[in-house]
Amino acid sequence: MIHRERMPLPDRIVPMLARVGDLPADDGAWAYEMKWDGLRALAYIGGGRVRLLSRTGQDITRDYPELGGLGAAVGRRQAVLDGEIVALGEDSWPDFERLQQRMNARKPGLAQRLAPVVPVTYLAFDLLHLDGRPLLDEPYRARRALLEGLDLQGPRWQTPPSFTGETGADVQAVSRQHSLEGIVAKRLASRYEPGRRTGSWRKIKNLQRQEVVVGGWKPGEGARAGRFGSLLIGVQGDGGLEYAGHVGTGFSEQALDMLWQRLTPLRRPTSPFASPVPPEHARRAVWVEPVLVIDVAFTGWTEAGRMRAPSYQGLRTDKDPAEVIREPSRLP
Repeated sequence: MIHRERMPLPDRIVPMLARVGDLPADDGAWAYEMKWDGLRALAYIGGGRVRLLSRTGQDITRDYPELGGLGAAVGRRQAVLDGEIVALGEDSWPDFERLQQRMNARKPGLAQRLAPVVPVTYLAFDLLHLDGRPLLDEPYRARRALLEGLDLQGPRWQTPPSFTGETGADVQAVSRQHSLEGIVAKRLASRYEPGRRTGSWRKIKNLQRQEVVVGGWKPGEGARAGRFGSLLIGVQGDGGLEYAGHVGTGFSEQALDMLWQRLTPLRRPTSPFASPVPPEHARRAVWVEPVLVIDVAFTGWTEAGRMRAPSYQGLRTDKDPAEVIREPSRLP
């Protein structure tokens, strides 16, 4: 009998990422999951306690106190879970706008006050370490079976379904019915590759959605006087931050105030963009350090590399601006 040495719980595993792609032609080799509109987080659980790290490695445990019970749910076992923190709307499906209230509540005590009002749920979709055994080299189907064996169904956590034996088109149709961003296809035989964006995981989008970096703003007028009218946005290219257009719609009053407070301390005298900004937008622009990442929906790209009709979807405090690149535009 072979005795495997137990490995300690790792300090950090960098999440595996998915590439934008098309629906696989061979459904039998893939599993399908919903693409949850939330905050990616790995949960490190041991001794009945849980530690939550964002995709960038930031400790966010105190920001989501209602998830502390996940440690007790796992019991005496040790585990590292990969999943998504979401805020469920009235229809019991994720609502990213609702989650924004929690993602930006970092003041001491504020998370405790908001937790009963805007509670979050942890959706565990992968298992990377269990009881001293690293699982990164195990195929997805084996990791998923072990995850489901943990029976994580609680008041603020669950293991959402993974669909095998279904067509990707059928699963995507369900995601559209519930206004989700899309689905993720995962090859059943694939290992977990930390930090890599690999074709073994494909995200198939219902909408054109993309993270962008804020490089400045145009002053607002009328009801927005004294704040910004639109944000000047970009994506990373070979030569630096490339201008990708400006977004002036989709902002709630709460979002306008929150972003204004974050942007004003970041002002700088020169443009952070490596590519030219059209004179009509650069003329009155206020430039900022390119550190804020936002999520936008849009209808497509122009030949000049600008977004058509972008609309603000939310602030992404979990994303590194250095990793924000233009994603392929593939829609079914």
